[in-house]
Amino acid sequence: MIPSVLPTYSRAPLSFVKGEGSWLIEADGRRFLDLGAGIAVNALGHANPELVAALTEQAGALWHTSNLYQIPQQQALADKLVEASFADTVFFTNSGTESCELAVKMARKYWYDKGHPEKTDIIAFSGSFHGRSSAGIAAAGSEKMTKGFGPLLPGFVHLPWGDDAALAEAISDTVGAILVEPVQGEGGIIPMADDKLKALRALCDDKGILLILDEVQCGMGRTGRLFAHEWAGITPDIMMVAKGIGGGFPLGAVLATEEAASGMTAGTHGSTYGGNPLGCAVGSKVMDIVTGPGFLDEVNRKAGLLRQKLEGLVASHPEVFEAVRGSGLMLGIKCVAANMDVVKAGYDQLVLTVPAADNVIRLLPPLTISDDEIDAAIARLDAAATALVAETA
Repeated sequence: MIPSVLPTYSRAPLSFVKGEGSWLIEADGRRFLDLGAGIAVNALGHANPELVAALTEQAGALWHTSNLYQIPQQQALADKLVEASFADTVFFTNSGTESCELAVKMARKYWYDKGHPEKTDIIAFSGSFHGRSSAGIAAAGSEKMTKGFGPLLPGFVHLPWGDDAALAEAISDTVGAILVEPVQGEGGIIPMADDKLKALRALCDDKGILLILDEVQCGMGRTGRLFAHEWAGITPDIMMVAKGIGGGFPLGAVLATEEAASGMTAGTHGSTYGGNPLGCAVGSKVMDIVTGPGFLDEVNRKAGLLRQKLEGLVASHPEVFEAVRGSGLMLGIKCVAANMDVVKAGYDQLVLTVPAADNVIRLLPPLTISDDEIDAAIARLDAAATALVAETA
């Protein structure tokens, strides 16, 4: 008999009832150190007092009106994002998946309005993840994402990650955009090197096509800059954002230049809940904190500390771990043991990690994680690896 909750997830036997900073409390009282942060969502930790206050104050005033009217909280957050980024304009969504849908529409509408309706193709890369909507799975293209869900939305060209020759060959008169994650998340925490991102930007400029960045997982301070592409010194034309922008409240956005967004006029897109007062009040406070004095400096310092300690952990357990990779506090450990075995061993040691492709476990802790909590994370991962080795001996 099918359960009342559609069984599309293989859920761990854990039920969390409370969160405090970097910690989750299970119904039985156990305290788990959360190195997943809701898959990079709880960027400022659980029950962050400033976010709770922002949400509570707004909840007591107004929850929802719809985009038929001006929404002051939405305008305030849009202004902050425009001021802090390459963008001239912002559309708010409820999720990264919805942001992908709009990014695809925006790119195609741009070329249609420019008199090139044939430029509908969007180049995407192996290992990518852009959400689970029809456009998102078509963009990713992997069998895991698409099997059984055909016919797929056409107009996506899939290339091997990092294959410059294949990319150069794929540019044709029907290509209107390139879509890429600066750091692949679901694909196994695989950063695109700065020189590769620079080359992508130069290629788009040379060929006159749009660059779309998916920063749903790697954005909002996760890599130590507000957005990951800043490390390469480039800017996109269109960018998808979600997860950390709401600090745990469902919120996403598409940021764009005035030129790239020129086709999106009244009536071309909409959202019932997107940009609602609750989400934008919280998102505005997240922006204030993440862009505040010294915050990203601390993220970078803690990222260096965590990475150094993880390198030692990997060296201590060659039977379990192979290598550390990633950027900022978006780190992955490629495993020798099965990654889900490592995740489950972590449960026994009261530490939470997130599996990814390429036999990787992801470490996406709150950006507010403390030095003592980093030490605790290493100790618990060390105990998990030791127990796993003993179990398989």
